[in-house]
Amino acid sequence: MDQRIVEFIAGLRAAGVRVSLAESADAFRAIEAIGVTQRDWFRVALQTTLIKDAADAPEFERLFPIYFGSGGPPLFDPNRELSPDEMRMLKDALRDLLGDETRLRQLMRYLLEGLNPTREELDRLGKRAGVPLARHPYQQPWLTRRMLRQLGMDDEFEALMARLIEQLERMGMSRATLQRVGQIAEENLRRLEEQFEQYVGAQIAQNAAKDARERQPLRTTDLMRRSFSTLNERELADLRLQVRRLAAQLRSRAALRQQRGKRGALDAKRTLRANLRHANVPIELKHKRRHQKPKLVLLCDVSTSVRPVVDFMLRMVYELHDQIHSTHSFVFIDDITDVSAEFAEHRPEIAVERVLADNPPGYYNTNLGHALAHFCKDHLDTVDHRTTVIVLGDARNNYLDPRIDAFDEIKKRARRIIWLNPENSRLWATGDSDMLRYYPRCDAVHEVGNLAQLAEAVDRLFDP
Repeated sequence: MDQRIVEFIAGLRAAGVRVSLAESADAFRAIEAIGVTQRDWFRVALQTTLIKDAADAPEFERLFPIYFGSGGPPLFDPNRELSPDEMRMLKDALRDLLGDETRLRQLMRYLLEGLNPTREELDRLGKRAGVPLARHPYQQPWLTRRMLRQLGMDDEFEALMARLIEQLERMGMSRATLQRVGQIAEENLRRLEEQFEQYVGAQIAQNAAKDARERQPLRTTDLMRRSFSTLNERELADLRLQVRRLAAQLRSRAALRQQRGKRGALDAKRTLRANLRHANVPIELKHKRRHQKPKLVLLCDVSTSVRPVVDFMLRMVYELHDQIHSTHSFVFIDDITDVSAEFAEHRPEIAVERVLADNPPGYYNTNLGHALAHFCKDHLDTVDHRTTVIVLGDARNNYLDPRIDAFDEIKKRARRIIWLNPENSRLWATGDSDMLRYYPRCDAVHEVGNLAQLAEAVDRLFDP
């Protein structure tokens, strides 16, 4: 059972569910405490320890019966309904009709003798049907049908059943028994199909998990180092699937910083004051407490050139919500829009899609200066002395007024201001870029041309 739980966790991860090592250990401790005999308790224990986000529950419900199902209902035993003479008559009729036809003989043994397929037989049928090559759940019904066809489930089977009924009738079997034989065959066919379906589903999940372990790390590392501008839609989609996993790593690092930050740094002044009664001998140490969780305000350029970076930035930041005090998000092209409500109501991936759909890209109409001025007029109250303001954009302003005065006003209120620019730094002084005018006013500037650079920049937000 331990190995099956390990495979199940791997299947969840391959499906995009974030499961940490600590959560895996919690699952094993829970199962050790409650055992595996009570299926409902077993399922609840796994779900409670492994699933921390309601959005992941459907994947858990889909995969649990695949890994921990009974393999499908056992086939019905005709000996419970037919007398020994009727069973002997049935077997004689099958032997006369089938002769040396091994394929249909195996199917009839399943349906009319109630013999369940062994694991070896399932593997053999699955291999012939192409199950080892399957990787996607939508292939499950098709491969189930292919496995049945390997046994002869086609028009020939229907003709054989009709001939069998005729043969049994000639041998003297009663009409009521003939009807029951038909019902048994139909019921066992349904159960056999369900067994095949569970087998195929389990194999697909295991194949996908194996691929994720063997290929995904190298593939993801390669894509993370490539510029956003060189990625096609399929590669961008592959990277989006990894954002939650990447955010989980950043969350762990941020939580560790938070834990260390709780200890604080030695506060010499408070220590001396507190120990005046001890002749300034430092017996009681006092520490400075830092607010580790940042307050963020995001100003994101969603014009064509920056759009893919905004997609990943917003997903990543909102996946880290439990390590951030609060986040206000704004997008702009020629004017600024507050989109924070979308992320309050929806999961990050859904909110990002809605935001980008509601703010279609434009060409040569970016007006960063106007967006900054509008922000100062209507939204400056979102910034205070604890706020880190992040501007994500290429600072290309179509030769319009960059409104440095508005930028300075934001800087005066903020704890710090950080600029994330997807362009190569060598281009910051070319064409209509105003980057070098904003640069000296920023506390930090990061080039974020690929996901690895973006993740590093986000990670630095949690530095003290």
